[in-house]
Amino acid sequence: MGTILWFKRDLRIEDNAALALAAAGEGPVLPLYIVEPALWAEPDMSARQWRFIAECLEGLRGDLARLGAPLLVRMGDAVEVLEDLRVTQHITRLTSHEETGNLWTFARDRRVAAWARANGVAWQEVAQPGITRGLHHRRGWQARRDKAMRGALVAVPAGLAPHGLEPGVLPDASDLGLAFDPCPGRQKGGRARALDLQSAFLERRAAGYLSGMSSPVTAGTACSRLSPHLALGTLSMREAVQALEWARAGAGPNRGLRGYGSRLAWRDHFMQKLESQPEIETRCLHPAYESLRPEVPDADRLAAWQAGETGLPFVDACMRQLIHTGWINFRMRAMLMAVASYHLWLDWRVTGQHLARLFTDYEPGIHWPQAQMQSGVTGMNTPRIYNPVKQGLDQDPDGRFVRHWVPELRPVPDAHLHAPWDWAGAGRFLGRAYPAPVVDPVKAAQAARAKVWAVRGQEGWRDTRDGRLARHAAPRPQAVKTPRSTPRQLSFPV
Repeated sequence: MGTILWFKRDLRIEDNAALALAAAGEGPVLPLYIVEPALWAEPDMSARQWRFIAECLEGLRGDLARLGAPLLVRMGDAVEVLEDLRVTQHITRLTSHEETGNLWTFARDRRVAAWARANGVAWQEVAQPGITRGLHHRRGWQARRDKAMRGALVAVPAGLAPHGLEPGVLPDASDLGLAFDPCPGRQKGGRARALDLQSAFLERRAAGYLSGMSSPVTAGTACSRLSPHLALGTLSMREAVQALEWARAGAGPNRGLRGYGSRLAWRDHFMQKLESQPEIETRCLHPAYESLRPEVPDADRLAAWQAGETGLPFVDACMRQLIHTGWINFRMRAMLMAVASYHLWLDWRVTGQHLARLFTDYEPGIHWPQAQMQSGVTGMNTPRIYNPVKQGLDQDPDGRFVRHWVPELRPVPDAHLHAPWDWAGAGRFLGRAYPAPVVDPVKAAQAARAKVWAVRGQEGWRDTRDGRLARHAAPRPQAVKTPRSTPRQLSFPV
């Protein structure tokens, strides 16, 4: 009799309730990560994501080995892998965290649940702190989330009974059939890097968080850069919140730390949306918007946006940075999505999948609600149409960012950098060294605004909107206050 401990988006041994539950049972514990080729064939997955995960798994494997039971890596269909272990290792228990993933993982978990019932395997899924499964409204959600963040971190077991199985090898991205995706500026995975980033941010960089997070020029150092680690669980949200409160207790008033705490709370707010309504990934939250944009997007506009060649300099610079690094700050993510949806009039599902592939920190629970929000199809949010020229002037006033990522624009005078079509030399330059804009940004925004607002006049629109608000809207999340504890209890690297 033994227990399979199934790791998914919780790649750590610290503050891991599923690990503690498995260790408390009888018999050997088989820590398992399943590499699922069918998942990696989905249109929101990419090689850059897998390489980050593989680095996280290397670190996790070492940590589990020190506990006495190295991580098993098996490639194949989850049900088939689990069934093979059940038969050969006499497995009677399966433990894991609940996963707020994409629709594919949601369907896979349903298959696993059916397999477990049919074979007498007790599957115990542990809730992720701050996320409530089966929630139909938001009454009391914030208080429960804050209480979960104040809870004690789960201790690492003293050891695990050895299983004696061959650990297995981590496949390369090419083994999964993933397309070539170099991403030379990508962040590296692993818990050690997460802790280093957290320490550096809380101790030194957080002071510039609020002032620097909006511009891509400064956001790379102003932001925590913990997003991929929170997405894959090398650091738990509860660890992040409690480390933050420990830092705030020692630092005194600090607007950057306070703002960071609010955004950690917002993360759970959006995660809860997808957990409560998984079809947000593929269906407009408000159904009146389903036929708003063409189901088949304009191929030329889509290709220009994907390549960073729209002829809108600041948009192209942001896309090229994202292609190169796998990360860009939140405001620019919103702008990229909004320009695609409004100015280029592309369907959010197609562009959302492309952005998901580019994000090393792809978190479905944040990404898909945001893709809909920035495309004006939720019915709950006022449509926000970014002016790409104004964004460039506001966030990159000296043109440093644009000139770095779009070197073709170096001949353009500073005064015309963000709108080169207004330059006297544009006729000799645009369409040759750099594309002419694929749309007139002012006229395109005006047309999009009229179409989006017209939907609100349809019969029954408001009643449907009110129902969505009741299910998903929440008071503005605030950073949770956690009682001061010791660095040892917080696992905070001092």
